[in-house]
Amino acid sequence: MNAPHKPKTFHVKSFGCQMNVYDGERMAELMAAQGMTATDDANAADLVVLNTCHIREKATEKVYSDIGRLRKHGNDPMIAVAGCVAQAEGEEIVRRAKVDVVVGPQAYHNLPELVSKAARGESALDTDMPLASKFGALPARRRVAPGAFLTVQEGCDKFCTYCVVPYTRGAEVSRPFDAIVDEAKALVDAGAREITLLGQNVNAWDDEAGTGLHGLIAALDKIPDLARIRYTTSHPNDMRDGLIRAHAEVEKLMPFLHLPVQAGSDRVLKAMNRSHTRDSYLKILDRVRAARPDIALSGDFIVGFPHETEAEFAETLSLVDAVGYAQCFSFKYSPRPGTPAADMTDGFIPGEVMDDRLQRLQAALNRDQAAFNAATLGKTCQVLIERKGKLPGQMLGKSPWLQSVHLMTDAAIGDLVEVEIVRADPNSLAGVAI
Repeated sequence: MNAPHKPKTFHVKSFGCQMNVYDGERMAELMAAQGMTATDDANAADLVVLNTCHIREKATEKVYSDIGRLRKHGNDPMIAVAGCVAQAEGEEIVRRAKVDVVVGPQAYHNLPELVSKAARGESALDTDMPLASKFGALPARRRVAPGAFLTVQEGCDKFCTYCVVPYTRGAEVSRPFDAIVDEAKALVDAGAREITLLGQNVNAWDDEAGTGLHGLIAALDKIPDLARIRYTTSHPNDMRDGLIRAHAEVEKLMPFLHLPVQAGSDRVLKAMNRSHTRDSYLKILDRVRAARPDIALSGDFIVGFPHETEAEFAETLSLVDAVGYAQCFSFKYSPRPGTPAADMTDGFIPGEVMDDRLQRLQAALNRDQAAFNAATLGKTCQVLIERKGKLPGQMLGKSPWLQSVHLMTDAAIGDLVEVEIVRADPNSLAGVAI
């Protein structure tokens, strides 16, 4: 990066899932290793990296809006589009938005080289999916927050009919066991107290020895200064017996499971090419709750999938009633180009119908989240302090069940504090340090 117009400052903005947050952190480390300085102000940066998500249409359009805003109000920065939109649209982004760098999620380790090429006025586009792992080319981990993400698995072989991930992230691949453990140790040495293992189907992680995600968790459990372990996102098809047992046997594994179901109707699930049924999904949750009775359950839902009837949507609502989720994500169906469901145009649901269904679903989910939070009132638990609050002396942290907790304390960021929950609001808790 010895070009005359080499950027000196950079800003990374990540959209979408936790894996994008992880990728964004690693791209920032790449830029810092080149001697560049991070800035929180995108408009003042010499280089802005937009780390994109392609799951929903609005997320894609937001990227183009951000590019236009940077061109209008920014310091004429070099703009790099990374992530899944970059992978899916490639040269179209360069044509439509005239950005400087386009790099896919499996090639972002080449970002410094691409920035140098762009600074020289050369084409800087890389959407290859090489067989060689990008992780070996990334720099050592730097100082991290108390809660850190660690990607252990990428890609997907499930081919749900609504999803672009197999096309933008590639086939399902597991990182090597030793590489994961080494990075986890480096994260702990850099200040992490909690590690969340990430993957498009994280519970599909495995190695040639058949270790499975439960075996990997057992190995991380032995890292002395690591206090908490989480994992996301899981697929019902890969919830194996060993992983369910781990929720009972591994104290550091937090009582929280994000297990997307997407719909409550078997016909809709089959049309989505989900490999589970309503009944098989509920039976998995029964087994998890038997192993860890206090576990908090989370999920994903899509409303308005092509041809979904009102009766089938009612089955989704009844599934929500049956489970009692602690928190959930819910979305209107958004057709993504190149996916099988995008061709089901004769079954597209009118927007006003999807809006109505989403509002009813979210009302039920919000009700259950408020009820779950209310049930923690009076309990004591450990809270991992993550950052300062808005008030003097106030700190914010996470409960074992992934709830936000605010309290007045002189504890430092990264401390684990024993807390009594004294107030339960719909979206957060208030506690008193014991």
